Amino acid sequence: MFIRKSKQAIKKEFQLVRVSFSPFMNKFYLFLIYFSTCFYTAKAAVEPPNYEFSIETLQLFMPDQKFDEIQKKYQKYETLYNKNGFKILKFNVEQIRYKFPVLVQFKNDIVTDMHARLPTYFLHNIFHQTLINKLGAQDLYKKIEEQALYIWKNKQNLKHSYFGSCTITCFPVYYSVEKVDHEFGSQYQSIINRLNENELKTAKPSTP
Repeated sequence: MFIRKSKQAIKKEFQLVRVSFSPFMNKFYLFLIYFSTCFYTAKAAVEPPNYEFSIETLQLFMPDQKFDEIQKKYQKYETLYNKNGFKILKFNVEQIRYKFPVLVQFKNDIVTDMHARLPTYFLHNIFHQTLINKLGAQDLYKKIEEQALYIWKNKQNLKHSYFGSCTITCFPVYYSVEKVDHEFGSQYQSIINRLNENELKTAKPSTP
């Protein structure tokens, strides 16, 4: 038997259903908000601008390495300096997401020192921490306004110099390695010294 209900009875029943259903919907909407937040946060948490760069990438350019070994991987290079038995070549270290030049000085086809001009889209904190993990805490720290120089004076007869700067973010500028005790003669100057004396003209690291 069909019973016709008044509008007021229907409205009252609807209100009862809405009240009983409301706690469930509140929990459901909270779940959706939480899930969406987690999803977009995870999606936004892309890898940092150092793009998984490893300091070991530069190992091939370290002092005492041979030109023949470097050339096996880096066939292209540019000669920036060739005088008094010393030669400085510029190699480009490239990966899908980064590219930057590395200056390497040779004597008799043996590396005397290297100087990497790091991309400004790398992060200072990550690169600096990588050096600390490898070398320990720096021996010297000098800050001038928004720029800082970090030096490891002697790590297995190698002097490591790292220079960073800050604008809106902090980023690495260069990383250099040279021998502490050497037999390169009086004509030898490190790449940094030659740069300071304007013997070399180098371009800024390129952006991919």
